[in-house]
Amino acid sequence: MKTMRSHINQYVELSVSGKRDCVRGLLIDIGSDIMVLQDGERLLYLPLLHLKQMTLSVKQEAIVEFSRDSWEPSQDLSYRKVLMNAKGMFTELYITGNQSIHGYVTSIMNDFFVFQSPVFHSVLIAMRHLKYLIPYSPNATPYAMNPTSFPVSTPTMALARTIDQQLKKLEGKFVVLNLGENPGKIGLLKTADTPIIELITSGGASMFMHIDHVKTVHRP
Repeated sequence: MKTMRSHINQYVELSVSGKRDCVRGLLIDIGSDIMVLQDGERLLYLPLLHLKQMTLSVKQEAIVEFSRDSWEPSQDLSYRKVLMNAKGMFTELYITGNQSIHGYVTSIMNDFFVFQSPVFHSVLIAMRHLKYLIPYSPNATPYAMNPTSFPVSTPTMALARTIDQQLKKLEGKFVVLNLGENPGKIGLLKTADTPIIELITSGGASMFMHIDHVKTVHRP
């Protein structure tokens, strides 16, 4: 970690698991389990778990700088503290597939958090699968909607402490896994007996899946 921190204030290029394109930006901070990049006018928070490779960027001239007067490097920067600070702030997340989701972190449990989205409603996101988080400016709202059109609220469902316990609570419910990127991961959650879940797909067949591969869960 000490060697990585020596590259703070340098432009870097990252290979991130689950993302085909490289992520480039100015490295401005590294915490115990998360790093912060400046990409144009955005700050990207990337959990170190998904860092496959970091090299110095050869495309430094393509990055537009902006004032970072408000950024204060933290001695105890961590993934969980970033999530706590993001609560109630309009945020972009990248988790899976080729799309980001936009909305608000509303609840943080032991190994998952709840994200309220205008598109997907309440999404349960396994912490180990978040690739990066980008907070918007304080006055931004989803799709420039009036805040009254999409009020931030806590989830109405009873929340468990862990994602496997939460899946157990959802037995017998119709769910969408991993944002529905694969139609075979949409269906009736029949059983959630850790570490395997059983989903009944549209054709009535059983699909079995290890719980470690459940990235997100939401109910349409």
